[in-house]
Amino acid sequence: MTLRARWLGSVRYQDAHALQHALFERSVDDHLLLLEHPHVFTLGRRGELDHLLVDPAAVGAELVRSDRGGDITYHGPGQLVGYPVLSLPDKATDRVGDGEGAAPMADTVAYVRSVEQLVIDVLADVGLPGAGRLPDYPGVWVGVGTDEPRKIAAIGVRLTRGRTMHGFALNVAPDLAYFGHIVPCGIPDKGVTSLAAEGVDVAMRDVVDAVAARAAARWAPDGDWERQDVAWKVAPDDVAAFTRDGARAAAAGGGTSVRLERRRRDAGVVGGIALSERKPEWLRIPAHLGDEYTGLGRTLRSLDLVTVCEEAGCPNIFECWADGTATFMINGERCTRACGFCLVDTRHPEPLDPSEPERVAEAVERMGLDFAVVTAVARDDLDDGGAGAFAATIEAIRARRPGTRVEVLIPDCRGDEGALRTVFAARPDVLNHNVETVPRLQRAVRPSASYARSLSVLARAKAAGLTTKSGLIVGMGETDEEILATLADLAAVGVDIVTIGQYLRPTARHLPVVRWWEPEHFGRWAAEGERLGIAHVEASPLTRSSYHAKAAAGVTS
Repeated sequence: MTLRARWLGSVRYQDAHALQHALFERSVDDHLLLLEHPHVFTLGRRGELDHLLVDPAAVGAELVRSDRGGDITYHGPGQLVGYPVLSLPDKATDRVGDGEGAAPMADTVAYVRSVEQLVIDVLADVGLPGAGRLPDYPGVWVGVGTDEPRKIAAIGVRLTRGRTMHGFALNVAPDLAYFGHIVPCGIPDKGVTSLAAEGVDVAMRDVVDAVAARAAARWAPDGDWERQDVAWKVAPDDVAAFTRDGARAAAAGGGTSVRLERRRRDAGVVGGIALSERKPEWLRIPAHLGDEYTGLGRTLRSLDLVTVCEEAGCPNIFECWADGTATFMINGERCTRACGFCLVDTRHPEPLDPSEPERVAEAVERMGLDFAVVTAVARDDLDDGGAGAFAATIEAIRARRPGTRVEVLIPDCRGDEGALRTVFAARPDVLNHNVETVPRLQRAVRPSASYARSLSVLARAKAAGLTTKSGLIVGMGETDEEILATLADLAAVGVDIVTIGQYLRPTARHLPVVRWWEPEHFGRWAAEGERLGIAHVEASPLTRSSYHAKAAAGVTS
C-alpha cells in the first residue's frame, strides 16, 4: 500500500471534503492531503452555532457544517491543514475497528495521539521545541505547565471501519484575529497562537516538507510513498477569471507572454522545442477531405453550430468527421479562461443563445448519431457556470433521438455544488472533466483552475453514480513519474476512462512543447492506468478527449 502525499495549495473546504470522501470510499492506497483553505469556519458534529460570534460573510468567510468530531474551528491562509486518509492496521493503533461498525474509542484515541505526536515532532523540527498536550484538551499546545497555555494546532478526526478522514490544522502564520470571531473548539478560556506569533519565522513550504517527512516515517515505514506538489510560487492576481494582460502581451510581441513564462519558471520548466521544428513522423496527419467530412461540415454550418474539433485545432478532425462523429461546443465560442495550451477564443463572452441546445439535438438527429459528445467553453460570468445549458442539451438530444448516448466534457463550474448537481441530474452517459496535466504544472497550464477542484468534480460525479472520464495532455514539462502519480490520483477517486495525448502547440503565443513523448510511452501508461484500476485508458500521441469516445464508453458499460 503506497502513501501518496499531495501539497495542493489553496483549496475550498467543500472541494477538499469531496476529495477526502472519494479517497476514503474508493482508494486502496493511503493519502495525505496538505493544503490551505480560504477563510472558512467549520462546525463539527457536536458543534454549537452559538460559538460563532460573527456573521461569516461580514469577515469574508464561509460557514460549513462538517462530519468530523469536535466543535467549531477556523481555517484560512497561513494555516497548514493536513488530511490523512489512512487504513490503520499496524500504523497508528494497537488494533483496528470491528468490521463494518465504528472504531472502538480506544482506537480513535490512539490515532488522535499519533497525529498529535506527528505535529509535536514537526514543531520541534522547524524550531519550536517544547510543544505538547494539555490534559483534558485535544490538540497541540505551547506553554504547557504555564498560566497561559496556547493552542497551536487543532485535531479533529473521523475513524470508521479502520479508515480515517479529517486531521489537523497547524497555525503557521494565519491572521489570528479570525479566532476572535469564534469560541475555538468550544474552549472559551484558552488562547490560540501560531509559529509566527511564537517568534518562529518559517516558510509554509518548510513546514510542509517537515510534515511529509514525518508522515512518511510514521505511516510508510517500508519506504513505499511518493509526493507531488502544485507549484509553490503563486501570484494572487494570476487567478483572475478575466485577466487578459498575458494574452495581450503575447499578441503584441508575437510570442509567449511574460506571465506565461513566469508560471513555467515557477513550475521548474524552461526552454522548449521551436514551433518551426519538424514534428516526428508519428505526429504527422494526412488530410482526408471525403464526402463524410464535407457533409458533416455542411450540416454544422447550416445549423450555425461550433465544434471543439475546429476551435481547438484537433489533429483527429479528419478521421472523426469522416466517421460521422463530432464534439459539439455549446455556450458560445468565447471562453472566460485563458489556458496556456488552448486555441479557443478568449475575448469577452456573448450572451447564451437559448436555441443552441435544440440546434445541437437537430444536428445529432440529422447525422443519425448513436453517441454524441458535448463540451463547452468555461463561462465563469454565468451564475451556474453554464451547467443549465448542458442539462438542456442532454434533454434536447434525448427528446429527438432517445437511443443516443451522450458524453459531456464539462468545466469545473467553479466547484459550485448546485451547478454540478444540475449536470449530474441530467444523467449523461459519461461525465468527462479533464485535469489536463500533472499537479506541478497546473498553474502554468490552466491558471484559473485547480487540480484539487478537478479531482473533486470527478469524485462528486462518481458519487452521483455516473461513469467518469478525465484526460491528460503531455509534453509540457512533466516527468514520467508525475504522469503515473496523476493516473494513481484519477484511479483513487474512481475515474473509469482516461485519455492521454501529446500536446501540440497551436501558436507561438501558447506554451512551448518541451518533449515529444514516443508512442511506446503511451502504451505503458495505458497498461499502468488499467493496472491501477481504471477501466479503460485511451493513450497515443494523437489521442484527444473525445477520441474513440464511443468505443471507450462501451468498455465501461
